[in-house]
Amino acid sequence: MPEKTVAEMNRLERAHYSLAAQVFHSVLNLSIVLGVAALLIGLALYAYTQVRQYASEAFGLARTSALVVQQVADTDAMADEVMAIYHGMTDDERAMTGTDEYAERFASVRDTEQYAYLRAVLKAFRDESDVNDFYFGVYDAETCALVYICDPDDSEETGFEAGEWEPLEKRELEKFLSWDGTGKLYDISKTEKYGWLCTAGVPLRNEAGEICGFLLSDVTLADVAAGMRAFTLFYTLVMLVLINLLCYLLTQRMKRKVVAPINAIADAAENYVADRRAGKTATDHFAMLNIRTGDEVENLSLVMADMERELADYEDDLTRITAEKERIGTELSLASRIQADMLPNIFPAFPERRDIDIYASMNPAKEVGGDFYDFFLIDNDHLAMVMADVSGKGVPAALFMMISKILIQNFAMLGRTPAGILEAVNDRICSNNREEMFVTVWLGVLDLKTGVLKAANAGHEYPAVRQPGGDFELFRDKHGFVIGGMADVRYRDYELVLEPGARLFVYTDGVPEATDTAGALFGTERMLSALREAQEGDSETILRSVHKAVTQFSGTAPQFDDITMLCLQYLGPDSEEDGNVKELTVEATAQNIETITDFINAELEALDCPVKAQMQIDVVIDEIVANVAAYAYGNGIGEVTVRFEAHDDPRAAVLSFIDSGVPFNPLAKEDPNIRLAAEDRAVGGLGIFLVKKTMDDVAYEYKDGKNILRIKKLL
Repeated sequence: MPEKTVAEMNRLERAHYSLAAQVFHSVLNLSIVLGVAALLIGLALYAYTQVRQYASEAFGLARTSALVVQQVADTDAMADEVMAIYHGMTDDERAMTGTDEYAERFASVRDTEQYAYLRAVLKAFRDESDVNDFYFGVYDAETCALVYICDPDDSEETGFEAGEWEPLEKRELEKFLSWDGTGKLYDISKTEKYGWLCTAGVPLRNEAGEICGFLLSDVTLADVAAGMRAFTLFYTLVMLVLINLLCYLLTQRMKRKVVAPINAIADAAENYVADRRAGKTATDHFAMLNIRTGDEVENLSLVMADMERELADYEDDLTRITAEKERIGTELSLASRIQADMLPNIFPAFPERRDIDIYASMNPAKEVGGDFYDFFLIDNDHLAMVMADVSGKGVPAALFMMISKILIQNFAMLGRTPAGILEAVNDRICSNNREEMFVTVWLGVLDLKTGVLKAANAGHEYPAVRQPGGDFELFRDKHGFVIGGMADVRYRDYELVLEPGARLFVYTDGVPEATDTAGALFGTERMLSALREAQEGDSETILRSVHKAVTQFSGTAPQFDDITMLCLQYLGPDSEEDGNVKELTVEATAQNIETITDFINAELEALDCPVKAQMQIDVVIDEIVANVAAYAYGNGIGEVTVRFEAHDDPRAAVLSFIDSGVPFNPLAKEDPNIRLAAEDRAVGGLGIFLVKKTMDDVAYEYKDGKNILRIKKLL
């Protein structure tokens, strides 16, 4: 339908979009579909019948003539002689088939009186039938070819002399050689030379019962195609006449039985609306229609009359219900804001810290949800992180969520291990849980100095972890029982070391169990793919990438469960507390490599760095800065910042190369195979390979629009 209403249409537009026109179009389309289907079935039956008839005729000719041919000629001796010559030739010699030189090799067979007599007999059989050709040949399995023994066809284009051959499809050769004598032996194929061709035949056997060759007859199927075209034309003309007649008759009937009564109901509805706007309430527009069609249309008019009489009674109830819904909606909106305020929602969460980057989000399926996340500093060196999912939805789950969150935070601040925290919370909830609700929890405490993450899992989803230089992967930790399910449950701690630059992603089941309109699950593989696409970005970027992937996958399907996620990037301990930090920023040009090298060497000499380590660092500086100068800014010139950090335990030098060029992770490139010769190896990759081999640790990240390549050398 167009965007304008029926009242805004002119008469032609109403006729075009009327129900009668739609009925006409529907009947027309259905008739065309049924007609085409019937045509295709008819053509298939016609083609099948004709092909079967041609195949039967060709096979019957071959079977009838088989006894005669073996009586008038020594076919097995003739076939043996031809095949002996044929197999005695090389592939190059056989490739000369059709030439005079090739034909001379078989003159001893072709010039015999028996060959001439056999050719005459075959020609006589062919001329007395409707087949296109009738000949004697051998299917040679060794070369997958049909070798002609005797062909009465005199045409230079389609005839074959003794010994000449044609390549075969393996399917056709196996079909003829493996025939068990039952049914009719024939094959239909499309060839470039003859078009669609039906080949039928019977085997001729020698005294030992072995097949010495086949009497074969060919029938082209051109007549079948011509018959199908004539059938199609006749059928189409008849169907056009019948379809138009059927459409006209059905449309006239629909106008009388359906369209006119519906238009009357529509006019009554329009008048009803006009009266309601004018303030008239006591009306009987539909009762006056008096439609007597005896079907659903009559029933519709009666229902509309009842609706008109009763609608006034519903208005008061509707007003009251609307007011109640508005009150509930306001309270739920307030509850949603309170719940959101209970969770950390100001980012960056710890702007004064340089060792972590954390971001989290919750999208409830209803006004309030049962999922929750939390993160807080237990002390200056330990960060607690929580991801939980309460059973159920709505207000009850939200209340249970708040209780669980407060208990977890309170016990965590007492300095217990994650397993101890979960055990204490479980015992407290189980002591007064008459509604038998439960919550799944993943709880981790990260040592910000060492990167050691101690965690415990109470029936929650597996976390996803990405170490520097790798990809996000699921960490399949051991699950304990859910919180609130049973008292006196014991949980188990586990440890995971996060290297500087590592990322941790935890979530609720609303992410992998999000569904599309067909009911398919988003799944952890799609989640990992979305994580990997944005894994070089900051924590907020990663969460937005996953949420976007879930939204695009779900499409118009309603959100079934809360979607809650948390992402942490561990950047390592603050450098100012672990050693000296100095920086140098220069233009990223090859001429400044020496300036950067002198700057770093001065710091290394102050640390009494071994000469070998200093030389290795100098080579790395040359390689990395040269790559930034050549590729980071395209044809322009940008800046490169080199940061030097001295660590004491263990004694090491850490260099960070920072540029604002195009995002590029050099560690993602596969290491070159140095065992290959130089001319056999792919170009590039040796420089970064040297960096990885000479340094003790190499890590890359893309943060705040900058490439950061960090190397570490133990001194």
